[in-house]
Amino acid sequence: MDFKHVETFVTIARLKSFSKAADFLFLTQPTISNHIQNLENALGTTLINRYSKNITLTQAGETFLAYAIEILNKKEEALSSLKSLGNNISGTLELVCSSIPEQYILPFLISSFSKNYPNVIFKVMHYDSQRVVSDILSGLIDFGFVGDKVSNPSLEYIQIAEDDLVVIAPNIPKYENISTMSIQDLLSERIIIREKGSGTRNFFENILKKRNIKIEDLNVIAHIENIQAIKECVKYNLGLSIVSSRSIETELKYGEIKRIYLEDNNLTRKFHFVYHKSKFLSPTAQKFKEFILKNSMD
Repeated sequence: MDFKHVETFVTIARLKSFSKAADFLFLTQPTISNHIQNLENALGTTLINRYSKNITLTQAGETFLAYAIEILNKKEEALSSLKSLGNNISGTLELVCSSIPEQYILPFLISSFSKNYPNVIFKVMHYDSQRVVSDILSGLIDFGFVGDKVSNPSLEYIQIAEDDLVVIAPNIPKYENISTMSIQDLLSERIIIREKGSGTRNFFENILKKRNIKIEDLNVIAHIENIQAIKECVKYNLGLSIVSSRSIETELKYGEIKRIYLEDNNLTRKFHFVYHKSKFLSPTAQKFKEFILKNSMD
């Protein structure tokens, strides 16, 4: 069994795509396919179903995945122990983030860290909050940045920032003199909302729930994953949306959209750095964790 073949299998299982795995590992798709074929030959079984658009693991693949992750973690542990003899802070850090931390919090943090440790390379991936936690618990990744906590005794959350939810509207006469809105006011507006699994959406749904209102009660005109796309749609008067105040600083500066505050006394969100309490960390990952803890709000 070759470590490269095992890494390829785990990457495909994570990304659920041969092409995405090829891009992530900087390999060609034929090479990726060859790695999987060689691994399956070595194990004497089929690991991946290839007969549908959606990549899925066979029963053998599901069983082997946990061992494959452990194999790669042990490899990293061995290499890191050897590197630590020279106190070498280098290598690659994989970080996964939900939308707001990825775009408005993480850039400053990794830029600051990189000034002290310029030999560290970052791979940043975007998942929703629930997927981030899932991959940490399965051992696929070390760290995540999320806006939505999922309770689990194996996880440690460290608060790194706060933010408020606000309503955004097009900068047109209809909203010119409106500075606040109630949840009831939103029922008569066309609304653009984030995708399921988004921390922003989960937070907003909890606000609605306190008033016995469901997402289905709103006049939802669009479900959009990308924050920038949401802001552009609001700008062109498709509807209103509820977003993080951190995400609209540039648009407010240039008068492209209107910010409206919701009449609620508990709209502050907290963003967290999350990691597995017992997972082995390389010296580089440990140094990054120490850096985040030093710069946290806790």
